[in-house]
Amino acid sequence: MAIDSSAPAPSTAPAPVPPAPTRLSGRARLVLLVLCAAQFMVSLDFSVLNVALPVLGDDLGLSRSGLQWAITAFALPSGGFLLLFGRIADLYGRRRLFLTGLAVFGAASLLATLAWSPAAFLAGRAFQGLGAAAIVPTGMSLLTTTFPEGPLRDRALGISGTLLSLGFTVGMVAGGTLTDTLGWRSTMGLLTVAAVAVLAAAPGLLPESRTPERPRLDVPGAVTVTGGLLAVIYALSTAAEHGFGRTDVRAALAAGVVLLVAFAVVESRAAAPLVSLPMLRRRTVAFGNLGGLLTFATMSTIVFVLTLYLQEVLDLSAFGTGLVFGVQGLASVVAGVYAPKVIGRIGARRTLALSLLGQGLFLAALLSIGADSGVWQATVAVSLASMFHLGAIIAYGLTVTSGVPDTEQGLATGLVTTTQQVGLTVGIPLLGAVATAQDSLLDGVRTVIVVAAALLVVGAGAVAAGLRRA
Repeated sequence: MAIDSSAPAPSTAPAPVPPAPTRLSGRARLVLLVLCAAQFMVSLDFSVLNVALPVLGDDLGLSRSGLQWAITAFALPSGGFLLLFGRIADLYGRRRLFLTGLAVFGAASLLATLAWSPAAFLAGRAFQGLGAAAIVPTGMSLLTTTFPEGPLRDRALGISGTLLSLGFTVGMVAGGTLTDTLGWRSTMGLLTVAAVAVLAAAPGLLPESRTPERPRLDVPGAVTVTGGLLAVIYALSTAAEHGFGRTDVRAALAAGVVLLVAFAVVESRAAAPLVSLPMLRRRTVAFGNLGGLLTFATMSTIVFVLTLYLQEVLDLSAFGTGLVFGVQGLASVVAGVYAPKVIGRIGARRTLALSLLGQGLFLAALLSIGADSGVWQATVAVSLASMFHLGAIIAYGLTVTSGVPDTEQGLATGLVTTTQQVGLTVGIPLLGAVATAQDSLLDGVRTVIVVAAALLVVGAGAVAAGLRRA
């Protein structure tokens, strides 16, 4: 049979790639709602108990050091197990570990609500932290694998970042209100109800995802990094209350450093490392996480010292202080709406550097607060700084996770959330101690403001330079 040579040859050009969707479908909105509700719940837990601690201590008979353990018991597992759980989720199923974390968090919140002794309450707090360590990295990796790079992921991370920041602020206001009206147990009961609600909705909406390969878990890496993080977080959390002069603080800090160095050595030789060292050498990962560390460490510390300033220097009530930070939360919501649009125009890397710079400059505006007035100045300055802080949160999450294959999203988001937790943990012990160590609290607050603003401005330059060469 003759072949018609005049017929056009079959095309070998690749088929055009359809444009990425820019609108969320109805189901995608529900998935985002569930994931953001879980992140909001964990963020709420960071702050909702703070104002209830004095009442809680009187009720359960907890000493001052025991009250500090109410915070540390949560921080230890929530920060120490983040990287490990992020990798386990990659290998064995993100949805499965997310649901397990929700179940553990809900049961632990119920235990803390019903606590009949200090030991039972602290056990509940520790298991809350363990559940949070599973929820946070898996929730973030489910978000980044569900929503592709582009406008949808930008918008999803914008909403998630807004609720993360808002949850901390709402927790401060809600904690005082609930404690005054229903008692401290209602703060833990609120978290129990939230966990049950999210756990009921999640199974029917969230898809399962994991890496196609099933390499062996890097046990030596898991032991050294988890032990190192636990030791460092314990040392810093305890130092926030008792200072760095205690033997156990110094020993824990030294042990943590040794274990983290050992972790780096183990990972350089492991066939299937828990943390890919080449990933850590990526400029987007290294400088993106540097920006995240700076924005969380400085803003958490500023909130801490401003709380002391408003209540102890200006004699503002706890409710009035909550209103100041309520305005800050509303400013974060506004920033969450516009930050993805800014990122779409100038990119996540530039947004990160500019957000750090803006946060630093507006914090510097707090330097003129005085002993007689400063409520409105503090409200406006910290609210505007928080808008840039929210932009930095979204931009650094996008910077670190962009370009990372789905098979390593759990690892990348584990690094993001570990940076977040370390920033929250490191800032208050290291900078907050400066405020409380000086003869005048007002002088101490101003010193912290100078240090925080300087770190942000210098960090903005370093991040801009580092990411420009990425």
